[in-house]
Amino acid sequence: MASLSCLASALESYRGRDRLIRTLGYCCQLVGGILVEQCPAQSDVGMRLLALSTQLSHCRTVLRLFDDLAMFAYTKQYGLGAEEEDVFVRWVSVLGNLADQLYYPCEHVAWAADAKILHVDAARWWALSTALWGLSLLLGIARSLRMLLKLRQKLQNPAAAFPGKLPRSRRKALETQMWSETLTLISNLADLANAVHWLPPGVLWAGCFPSWLVGLLGTVSSVLSMYQAVQTHNSQADATSP
Repeated sequence: MASLSCLASALESYRGRDRLIRTLGYCCQLVGGILVEQCPAQSDVGMRLLALSTQLSHCRTVLRLFDDLAMFAYTKQYGLGAEEEDVFVRWVSVLGNLADQLYYPCEHVAWAADAKILHVDAARWWALSTALWGLSLLLGIARSLRMLLKLRQKLQNPAAAFPGKLPRSRRKALETQMWSETLTLISNLADLANAVHWLPPGVLWAGCFPSWLVGLLGTVSSVLSMYQAVQTHNSQADATSP
């Protein structure tokens, strides 16, 4: 019952619902791609799963039409990252926020072109939005690598950052943060591989992935994102409990 209640609570929030739709969509693509390519007898089921995956992806695209304001509020709140200790992390984060902010209107134009609302080249706008997403992922990867390096230095040489002996609670917090950054890094790498795949043909491995591999990479990224969200929720619950 506790798990059911947790799931219902997650579905009441936009982010929780989006994570579930994303995970379900990529799982359908993974299983559907395998059935179509490896099990000819089940190819009809596989095609239906791929069609469901496409519709779930379209659903997320439509829901993202309303994300611009939330992204703008976050970008404005972060500003130039004055609270960041590391200059590299600060500017990588600022550039990442800028790429994310530009991504949404480009995707909206591409969606509107597909829906025949705007008479523009949809493929060009989809390529631009995908390139911005890929740039954001690259910047996120650079940020995670830098954070991992800084955290590792703090753990290996605690005297440089903390006078005296490093408290056990502080060490555990640093290790937890390292684990979180590692998961973020893996998730971004998986998404980046897919982002390149969706770029126009001729760019690295663009268009070369089979459906099941796209589904696998997306599933890995989505499951890691859901796991991190659950861990964050549990940490917040522990912090607020008496």
